[in-house]
Amino acid sequence: MSRALARAVRRSARPARWAAFMLGAPALLFLAITFVTPLVALLSTAVANPEVRQVLPRTVVALARWDGKAVPDEPVFAALAADLKIANDAKTAALVGKRLNYEMPGMRSKMLAAARMVAAAETGPYKPMFLDKDDAWNDLATWQVIARNTRGWTLYYLLTAVDMAQTPDGAIVRGDPEESIFLLLLARTLWISALVTIGTVVLGFPVAYAISIAPPSAARVMLLFVLLPLWTSLLVRTTAWVVLLQTDGIINDIIVATGLSAERLQLIFSRFGTVTAMVHIQLPFTILPIYSVMRGIPATQIRAARSLGAPAFSAFWRVYAPQTIPGVVAGGLITFILSLGYYITPALVGGPTDQMISNFISTYVNRDLNWGLASALGVVLLAVTLAIYGAFLRIVGPERMRFG
Repeated sequence: MSRALARAVRRSARPARWAAFMLGAPALLFLAITFVTPLVALLSTAVANPEVRQVLPRTVVALARWDGKAVPDEPVFAALAADLKIANDAKTAALVGKRLNYEMPGMRSKMLAAARMVAAAETGPYKPMFLDKDDAWNDLATWQVIARNTRGWTLYYLLTAVDMAQTPDGAIVRGDPEESIFLLLLARTLWISALVTIGTVVLGFPVAYAISIAPPSAARVMLLFVLLPLWTSLLVRTTAWVVLLQTDGIINDIIVATGLSAERLQLIFSRFGTVTAMVHIQLPFTILPIYSVMRGIPATQIRAARSLGAPAFSAFWRVYAPQTIPGVVAGGLITFILSLGYYITPALVGGPTDQMISNFISTYVNRDLNWGLASALGVVLLAVTLAIYGAFLRIVGPERMRFG
């Protein structure tokens, strides 16, 4: 009887569940299009490896039968020559050369030279022709790199993004120390984001407390001033800091006029300028979660602690402050995660040693057209962000995370 009743209850609730699903369907579809789809594209681009398969299809088939122990025989060279003749006419030899050049410097010029050579040749044999043209074609490592890239996917971009490399024979090793910059870049990004987070918490906590204890009319005005910067473009706010921090700017004028320094300070294009501008921009995102938690803490608790003999600071620190931790953690986490992806502010206010990982992603997308490495750096940044968020949840607990 109880099972029949449970089935009847489920059946009666089914229309309501369907109605709720249909109401939420547009939002779910929007999230799938604007969030999930770009993430899938990011992950796929980070491992996609289509160039060799597209430009050298005959070579891909020929290399499938190669044992990889010695330089290939004439059939492989003939297949490469046939592909390069077509690539020379289609102007795609540079595409595959650029891809192979990432792993073996000089391959772009070698591919272009070989394409021009076979385009001018009437017939084979092609192996002696290639070997006479460049000794690289007699190097087993060259063919190992080409063979490895006949697959439709690659670990090259992801390995490069964490300063690792793959040798021609497939072993994974540490990258060249002189070219290993991405882990240092990631550490710099985390460090700047941590400084910004600490700065916003130190400055935002007193502001949030002042708003929470202010009379309602004054609190509304103070909240308006906190929210006002959010109505202004990020680019405009960053440009304003360029004006303030420059050598002939207002801040340097005040420093010199007050005698704090006899010389004008280098405030812009520095770590100080980057952190200062980012702290200003991120302050509302830290203040609002802290304020929302403080607003729910009864003011009578501190008065009760004082009436029991606790000093003012002790009452605040031991009774009031621990209850604000969920807001502090939420505000700090929002600021830290948002700071990881900053691009405009470090680009305009920071110096060469202040550029964050997003600046390099932009460079690889817009200047170098290296979408694979840009996507791999994005995957690394996403993984770090998820790891940090998971660590916060594990340490603090999801029940104590309050975002509003």
